[in-house]
Amino acid sequence: MKRARILIIGGTGVFGRRLARHLMAFRGIELFVTSRSSAKAGRFAEVLRAGSGATPVQGVVLDCHENLTTRLDEIRPFAVIDCSGPFQHADFETARSVVSAGAHLIDLADARSYLAGFTDMLGELARAKGVAALTGASSTPTLSACVVDHLTREWQRVDTIDICITPGGKSEVGRSVIEAILSYAGKDIPIWRNGQLSHTSGWSEPRLVDIPGLGPRRVAAVETYDAEYLGSRHEVQSRVSFSAGLESIIEQRGIETLAALRKRHLLPDLGILVPALLKARQVTRLPTSDRGGMQVSVCGLDAQGGFTQAHWTLVAKNDHGPNVPILPAAAALEKLLAGEVEAGARLAHNAVTLSDILAEASSYAIETKTEVMSRDHGLFEAHLGTERFQQLPRALQHFHGQTSSPVWSGETDIDAGHWFLPRFVAWVFGFPKAGRNIPVSVSVDRKMSRRRSPIEHWTRSFDGQKLTSRLARQKDGYLTETFWPFSFVLPVQASPDRIKMPVASWTLGKVPLPSLLAPRSETSEFQDHKGRFCFDVRLSLPMIGLLAHYRGWLRPMGDRAARKNGTETKRQTSGHG
Repeated sequence: MKRARILIIGGTGVFGRRLARHLMAFRGIELFVTSRSSAKAGRFAEVLRAGSGATPVQGVVLDCHENLTTRLDEIRPFAVIDCSGPFQHADFETARSVVSAGAHLIDLADARSYLAGFTDMLGELARAKGVAALTGASSTPTLSACVVDHLTREWQRVDTIDICITPGGKSEVGRSVIEAILSYAGKDIPIWRNGQLSHTSGWSEPRLVDIPGLGPRRVAAVETYDAEYLGSRHEVQSRVSFSAGLESIIEQRGIETLAALRKRHLLPDLGILVPALLKARQVTRLPTSDRGGMQVSVCGLDAQGGFTQAHWTLVAKNDHGPNVPILPAAAALEKLLAGEVEAGARLAHNAVTLSDILAEASSYAIETKTEVMSRDHGLFEAHLGTERFQQLPRALQHFHGQTSSPVWSGETDIDAGHWFLPRFVAWVFGFPKAGRNIPVSVSVDRKMSRRRSPIEHWTRSFDGQKLTSRLARQKDGYLTETFWPFSFVLPVQASPDRIKMPVASWTLGKVPLPSLLAPRSETSEFQDHKGRFCFDVRLSLPMIGLLAHYRGWLRPMGDRAARKNGTETKRQTSGHG
């Protein structure tokens, strides 16, 4: 039987070596591993031949900028897998040469601009040559997208998608990985926010994640294609975020610091630091582990319209984490060998499923887990009770309901203190500046704790100035709102026409503070004659006076699921008529 020839570009790199070892278990193929160095290619081919597996393997000298076309003519591969990277500054010449030679293509690209332009640049050529060109066959966007598809199958609405990757610190990191990280550190990167494409800064917005089996790790926003791809694909109502974190806190904080300096134009070119960072890792990786992981969390409305929160986690032990990025490529090759991929250029996510990818992980110390939680009642309904909650005006029920739109927008008028001290306190807390008819949006991020208790994270944006807080019910039944590091107990008062939320007590962390010094809150929510949700919040401090007074209205923003369902209902009604 004739063997299918598989050529791996970058076959002696970090991911190329792992993929080559993985493919040695494939039947019916002949493997060609490449390097710009003849010695490297030859030595690694010998290592592979000495291991288990009957797959023939050869080492090949290849430089994509010099002799790629020649090697393709000589070898005539069935498929080429590009593991070279980094793809952040790559053009499509390598991919075009492979497809022009009549070979299938798989690459491990994760660079946003490369992925975004791939189909348009190669689609027509690939169809003409009768081959498939698959890009992004790595942890992102293929694995992440397959996980989201799996978790949200038949869902009515997706509100948020949060993805993070945190590799084990002892794992080998190549030069191309460091170059990729530094290429966007401190630069604008895409993020899906408030139901539309927005931007943030690379390696900013740090947060802690706690993946079972790994413990707390710090992650920050990184550049991927997931934001725009998953945001539009799933019509995400609120947010798509992708974060990554280095286990070494020195490395993580260091990258965040470099990103901050570059954002302020204090470090123009971070590329010159690559050799130094690679050497520094020999020391910074010493206290780290060989465990890494990935987590995908989604919230929204399931097939029955109930609020659902789903988590998928992957934990890799024994330094098997770096095998995860090569699993989608291996799964894609299986599909190509089986003749199950149509000609054309597309993301590899459209050629494989999550089960295909996980089937390739069976020989590694990799464990995955899915957890799904649902809840009928939101935070305010749980606090007030269903009967009292249903007596509220419809606008308030809609805003605070568990299945409500997660993003609202409107206008507000703001007054502020008139002298230095209240203005300073307001600045510390992040209260908005004074103004009239200021555009405002409120994002309500509904989640459930591990005990299935409702939690809400509110992000208020006053013409771009953000004010965030966390609302939750305590064990004693009180509702608290936390503006870190201060927490306030709010004895919610509900009547048929409004909600009031005064401050009963406050703490600094867990330390109680004097009630006499507590902020005074005159907060009410009500419905106006137009049926809009309205708010009136007046905050002041004893002996200091007014901090902020903002009042205005909100309407649900971007409730695509509701509009879609409404349209379908009208069509059905007209059809029966």
